[in-house]
Amino acid sequence: MKFHPTKIPGCFLIEPEPRRDDRGFFTRLYCPDEFAAVGIDFNPVQANLSRNDKIHTLRGMHFQDPPFAEAKLVQVARGAVFDVIVDLRPQSPAYKQWIGAELSADRVNQLFVPEGCAHGFLTLAADTDVLYGMGVKYLPGHAKGYRYDDPAFAIPWPAEPAVIAPADLNWPLFSG
Repeated sequence: MKFHPTKIPGCFLIEPEPRRDDRGFFTRLYCPDEFAAVGIDFNPVQANLSRNDKIHTLRGMHFQDPPFAEAKLVQVARGAVFDVIVDLRPQSPAYKQWIGAELSADRVNQLFVPEGCAHGFLTLAADTDVLYGMGVKYLPGHAKGYRYDDPAFAIPWPAEPAVIAPADLNWPLFSG
């Protein structure tokens, strides 16, 4: 696997290295030793699937505060997304900054989201499935978020959302 650090400390764009043959390919998606070698302490305890039927479905910007903060390993199993994280850690040199990356099933790439960052995505294709490896179990009642169009972050999404949940539309604006 190739690990590409981003401007957000602890966030990596990861490129698995598929071995291709006449059948297709085989690739490793997670190896604790390889993650540890680049400084990522991550042991997934839960796996989640987000099915998105329509193009330009937006989910986000979600996070959980400590002690329930979530690290995530995100990848697309079918389709493509514009995946975004925002650094919400006040002590971080990248505080309030964001990064975006296109993740797709064809590229098999992944994004590692460290604890303390908000996460969201916009689908770039219909019938997109997003897989999450989670560093902590989901705990109902601890989900938080900020609006995807919050001027404090000024994220230039590649398209206007066509589908968005009322909960995601009603997250507060960032005030920190």
